[in-house]
Amino acid sequence: MPLKNNLLQLAALVMCFALAACSSSPNNASKKNMDPNKGRYSLKNDKLPLNPPNVDNVPNATPKYEPYSRRGNKPYTVYGESYTVMNTGQGFSETGRASWYGEKFHGYETSNGEPYDMYSMSGAHKTLPLPSYARITNLENNKQVIIRINDRGPFHSDRILDVSYAAAYKLGMLGKGTARIKLDVVYIGSVAATNSALASAQDTGNHYIQLVASKDKAKLNAMAKNLEQKYQVKTRVQAANNMFRLQLGPIGQPELADKLLNNVKQNGFPEGYIVHE
Repeated sequence: MPLKNNLLQLAALVMCFALAACSSSPNNASKKNMDPNKGRYSLKNDKLPLNPPNVDNVPNATPKYEPYSRRGNKPYTVYGESYTVMNTGQGFSETGRASWYGEKFHGYETSNGEPYDMYSMSGAHKTLPLPSYARITNLENNKQVIIRINDRGPFHSDRILDVSYAAAYKLGMLGKGTARIKLDVVYIGSVAATNSALASAQDTGNHYIQLVASKDKAKLNAMAKNLEQKYQVKTRVQAANNMFRLQLGPIGQPELADKLLNNVKQNGFPEGYIVHE
C-alpha cells in the first residue's frame, strides 16, 4: 500500500507540473513576442497601418553630423549570410530594388536601439554604418526623398533597401510594394560640416524654376499650394506683361535647382527653366 500511495502521489505531482507548464507557456510566449529585445513581433506578417495619419507634410530627414552608433555596426550573420559593415558611407552610391516595412515593426527596436517609427523618414540597409543619411530616388517616377538609415535589412537577395511607410508613400511605391531606386549617401563628417551644409541649403541664392504662365492668378495660386507640398520648396506668383508667372524657389544651391528642374520637367512641366536673378 505505501508503494501504491507513493506512486499515486508521484503521478499527481507530475500532472500538477504539466498543468502549470501549460498555463504559463502562453503568457511567457506573449511576453517574448511583445519584447523588442527578443527580436519577436506581435504580428506574423507586415501590413499597412489601419488608420494612418496624413504624411504629406512629413519633412525629409535633415542630414547632420552624428557619430556612428555603438550598436548595429559590428559584423553579423542573418539566415546563414554574413555581413560586414562599412567603415564609412562617404561617397557611397547604389542602384537596385527597394521595399518598405510598416505595422509589424512599428515601435520595436531598430538595429541601433532606437524605436522604429513608420511615420518618419527612415530606412534599413544591410551594410551602411548606422546612422547614415541618404537621398533616395525612385527611378520609375523620379520622386525623391532623404531618409535617415538606422536599421538593418532587407534580407532578400533582390533588394538593397527598406524604407519606412512615410518614405514609401512619398516615393509613390506603397501600392506596388517595391521600386527600382538609386541611393546616394549624404555624408556629413563633422559638426562644422553640418553647419556648412545647413548654411548652403538656406535660401541664400537667387535661383527660381519657371513652371508656367497664365492670366488666371487664382489658378496659379492653387497650383502653388500643391507644388509646395509636393516638392517641399517655396513658390511665388509674379506679375509680368499682363500675365502671371508661377515659379519654385528661391533655391540656394545651383545643383539642387538643376536636380529639381529635371524632376519637374518629367512631372508635367517640360518647358520649365531656371531663372537667375
